[in-house]
Amino acid sequence: MTQPAGAGVPGLLESELESPSRIDEITDRLVTAIALGEYLPGARLPAERDLAAALKVGRMTVRAALARLVDRGLVETRRGRGGGSYVLQQWPESSTESVCRTLTMRLDELRDRCDAICRLHGAICRAAAESRSDRDIAVLQEHLAAYRRAESGLSAQQADSALHLAIIDAAHNDILKQVLLDLEASVSIGAPAHLWGEQVTMREMEMRALAEHEQLVGAIADGRGDDADALARAHVAIDFELISAAMRRAGVLTE
Repeated sequence: MTQPAGAGVPGLLESELESPSRIDEITDRLVTAIALGEYLPGARLPAERDLAAALKVGRMTVRAALARLVDRGLVETRRGRGGGSYVLQQWPESSTESVCRTLTMRLDELRDRCDAICRLHGAICRAAAESRSDRDIAVLQEHLAAYRRAESGLSAQQADSALHLAIIDAAHNDILKQVLLDLEASVSIGAPAHLWGEQVTMREMEMRALAEHEQLVGAIADGRGDDADALARAHVAIDFELISAAMRRAGVLTE
C-alpha cells in the first residue's frame, strides 16, 4: 500500500509538503515583498514559522522558497546569535518577472484592500483625535522626533511603523486596531512595516511622509477629528502609489 505524502517523515506534517507550483508562488511573493521595499536591504525576514503562518503554507514550503532567494543573491542566511535570513539587495532585474506575476494576479484585490486600509486609517486617526490623552500626545511627539532623526531606509521605515502603531494605540480601540493590522497583513507578506519603495525615490518619499506625519500628529494633538481623518487617508495612499510605481516598472501598468 502506498503511503501518503509525508507519512513516516519524523516531524513533518502532510500539510507541509506542497507542490512545486506552490513553492513558485511563495517565492514570487517573497521576491515581490523585497522588491517593493516591504523588507529593505539589511532587514531580517520573519522566522520561518511566522512566514508560514502569514502565508498559510507549511514551513517546508517557506524553507524551499527562502533557499531560492539565497540562490538568487537576494537573501543570506546567518547562523548563531542574531541569526536568520537577511535581505542583501532589493530589486535586481532578475526579480522583475516574479514581481510582474505577483502583481498581475493581485491587481484588483490590492487596489480594493489599499482603499479599505486608507478608510480605516482615517477612522482610527479620527478616533485618536477624539480619545488621545496627554500621555498619548507625548508619545506621538517622541515617535515623530525619532522619525525625523532616522537615517534613510530601514531606520526610517522602522521609525515610521512605531509612529503609526502609537497613533493606533491613541485611538484606544482594540477592535479597530486588530481589524486594521489584519487587513494590512493581507496586503503584505506580514512585515510590521509599510512599503518603502525603491532607492531612487526613497528619500523624496521619506521627506514627504515627514511633512504629512507632522500635520497628522498636530491634528490628533489638537483634537481635530475631520482633519486627522482626511490627512490619514491621503498619507496612507502612499502605499498604493508605491505599488503602482512597481507595477509600471514590472510592465503590469503602462500608464
